[in-house]
Amino acid sequence: MAAIIEKDNGHDHVQESEYLEQELITNVHYEGVDALTVAAGVEPVQKFSKSMIKLYIICGCMFLGATMSGYDASLMGNLLDLPFFQKQFNATILGAKAGLISAMYSIGGVSALPFVGPLSDTWGRRVGIAIGCLIIIMGTIIQGTSHEMKQYLAGRFFIGFGVSVAGACPAYIVEMVHPVYRGTITGLFNCCYYLGAVLAAAVLRGCLHYESNKSWLIPTWIQMVLPSILLLCCMFFPESPRWLYSHGQKEKCRQTLIKYHGNGNPASIYVTLQMREFEQYIELEGADKRWWDYRVLFDSKASLYRVILCATAVPAFSQWTGQAGISYFLPAMLGTLGITTTADVLNLNLGIVIASGGAAVIGATLMDRFGRRKMLITCCAVMALMWVGMVACLAAYNDKGNSASAKGSLAFVFIIGIVFSFSYTPLQQLYPVECLKYEQRAKGIAFATMGTSATSLVNLFATPIALEKITWHTYIIWIGTNTAQALYYYFFMVETKGHTLEEMNDIFAAKSPRKASLLSKAKTQEAVVKTKEAKMAVGL
Repeated sequence: MAAIIEKDNGHDHVQESEYLEQELITNVHYEGVDALTVAAGVEPVQKFSKSMIKLYIICGCMFLGATMSGYDASLMGNLLDLPFFQKQFNATILGAKAGLISAMYSIGGVSALPFVGPLSDTWGRRVGIAIGCLIIIMGTIIQGTSHEMKQYLAGRFFIGFGVSVAGACPAYIVEMVHPVYRGTITGLFNCCYYLGAVLAAAVLRGCLHYESNKSWLIPTWIQMVLPSILLLCCMFFPESPRWLYSHGQKEKCRQTLIKYHGNGNPASIYVTLQMREFEQYIELEGADKRWWDYRVLFDSKASLYRVILCATAVPAFSQWTGQAGISYFLPAMLGTLGITTTADVLNLNLGIVIASGGAAVIGATLMDRFGRRKMLITCCAVMALMWVGMVACLAAYNDKGNSASAKGSLAFVFIIGIVFSFSYTPLQQLYPVECLKYEQRAKGIAFATMGTSATSLVNLFATPIALEKITWHTYIIWIGTNTAQALYYYFFMVETKGHTLEEMNDIFAAKSPRKASLLSKAKTQEAVVKTKEAKMAVGL
């Protein structure tokens, strides 16, 4: 740490602050988020230093992992509406076949469960991500060369499989990002879902003029572009420092932290703090070293709370808000509003994903201000009200043919997408990785992905059938699911805002993790006061 130069009556004297500052952070009174709060005051992060810019680029490239799901959702949500796709595979926008085509992606995701954790834990986060990208590319090739439904479904299966295997992206980001910006940057990861969705929507709209199979083949082949870029990037990025530490490469871990978190300074407080936490919480012989051992997910009450009630619940429940129906079955939903022209559907799809993407970015930047719990409870409550409004407008439209009601319903489609994206989109990937401890993280993400794929499978298969059988009455179900989710989050959801990843171990070990996570917020406020006192003590 640079010495502090003070002037006293025209005479310069040097006060060495290294020792005092180090004592402030390593003192037993400063742990977890308290220590980080003090560190941020004593050693402000240089946001635009060379090392931080490199870190932004690394995380930004890893964001491509979120584009894969977004591209697929937007692609399949509208591909079924294209005449030449329907002719090629004898498919429609409604019914069991439409559900099977969409759901095969989730079936592949569930099937990948046994491989996700072992790949990322054994060979590193980057290797797991790279293998996932390769499988997605293979699935795209199978789809793009298919002439019959069986082959196309096989391609859908492998794409879903590959996306699950590449699910280590958020784990890599949350372990690699600077701890001061963990919430914002990791929250931005899933916002890039809409980068993929916008790309698919734009390509589909641009290919609409083709009067041949090119109208669906070009968007299908482009699905392999983003995973190919991520595959190349993985070859040049550093490995997660936590993975390095857990595999005995402590010095390499330390050097990575020095370079990217300490701005090249070996005496950086952030390096000292994180190495201390790694030593305290990361097991060198943990379950992550045993590819077959999933007991760490269920070996205690705290683990069950982490994995099932928190890490799996949020992404899984996101599939039952009704937003997935908008993403995958927009043509069928718009059909209930009287909008059936393919060009109109694609134009509206492009507008929805752009608006939703903007909302997701704004939500991610505000995540650390409002907290995860408050945002999700509010989101679900508002979405329940929006679906009530949607149902009311559609009832009026179908009973009386009121065109104003149809326009009101269309407005609700936009609003629902925006509200969902503001809260759920950043948290679908951020919240699970924050809840899981290191030894659980890769396998826990796989388990959460399985839960998400399972709920998605029900949703994707049942929604087109429900829209065919009971049309707009389907939306009444989503009023109930959103209301139930708001209540669930109120009573069970743990707040991760204001806690380091390792500090969450103590939160979940408490008798009531939810209460512990909320009560301990007072420590953060106390740490702010301590920071001011600490700065005064060293003459800052």
